[in-house]
Amino acid sequence: MLDARARALLKTLIERYIAEGQPVGSRTLSHFSGLKLSPATIRNVMADLEELGLVSSPHTSAGRVPTPRGYRLFVDTMLSVDPVDDDATLARTVKTTLHPGEEPQKVVAAAASVLSALSQFAGVVMTPRRAHVFRQIEFMRLSDKRILLIIVTPEGDVQNRILATQRDFSSHELTEASNYINAHFAGLSFNEVRRQLREEISALHDDMTALMHAAVAATADEADASETVLIAGERNLLEVADLSSDMTRLRKLFDVFDHKTSLLQLLDVSSSAQGVQIFIGGESELVPIEEMSVVTAPYEVNGRIVGTLGVIGPTRMAYNRVIPIVDITARLLSLTLSQTWP
Repeated sequence: MLDARARALLKTLIERYIAEGQPVGSRTLSHFSGLKLSPATIRNVMADLEELGLVSSPHTSAGRVPTPRGYRLFVDTMLSVDPVDDDATLARTVKTTLHPGEEPQKVVAAAASVLSALSQFAGVVMTPRRAHVFRQIEFMRLSDKRILLIIVTPEGDVQNRILATQRDFSSHELTEASNYINAHFAGLSFNEVRRQLREEISALHDDMTALMHAAVAATADEADASETVLIAGERNLLEVADLSSDMTRLRKLFDVFDHKTSLLQLLDVSSSAQGVQIFIGGESELVPIEEMSVVTAPYEVNGRIVGTLGVIGPTRMAYNRVIPIVDITARLLSLTLSQTWP
């Protein structure tokens, strides 16, 4: 445990580093901390903090900078985000960007853009997860061993999949299979269909079982692909010296954006938590770059969490400014989508 003096100096160091981007020396700490300590005492405290892994000393400077562990302690125990008058202005800005009645995909894209515009970093949103419930399906024969699967969702969306089968099915067999599935499984998710199929598999005809498994497998693949990540303002990060000064680091950053796999995993993890979450680079494989942090919050439709949004920026970001941006945008996106979707 840190004593009050060490905590005050660490808090001051991180705040000054966030503000100025330069290693923080004893003179700066003495001036901004408000503590009447000698330079020697401050240096001793800094040595203790460095031994604890909370700060480090760049080779080219006598000052110190925060480590990922130091940032984590700061955001968990020292950061205060008090309601301010600017929150009302922030809420109005977000509200004018998100329009109830528009297609959900457009609303989500607008949320990513407003996150980027307000933070001046990159805004990221994991698109709403569908329950993958179907109202009706239909099989249509295309050619030998190729079938078109038509899925009608409860919202009335129509989705098509092409299935490759082991043998040719007649039109009569396909109609019979469609009728069976609609009669027994309509209104369920494909995961529930999969579970019931396992329980009933012994009672089903072999060919019909194979056909239904092909349909379920096709929609399961699509379910994974439909959870996508929308990113806006990634080019803003080119202006962040902490990220852009090293070309290797920059290539790694844009590789994250290109593949989006790490982001999707990170957002998926944060969607199971309540409220704003902060992921700091260097402390988790989910944030592959030490100089990068992600501030996220889940959003809802009619009380059910359906996705996550956030801001991606440098570890040296003003968390007390970014947290309200993410929090308010998540709340207003939830409200807008709840008004849009039945």
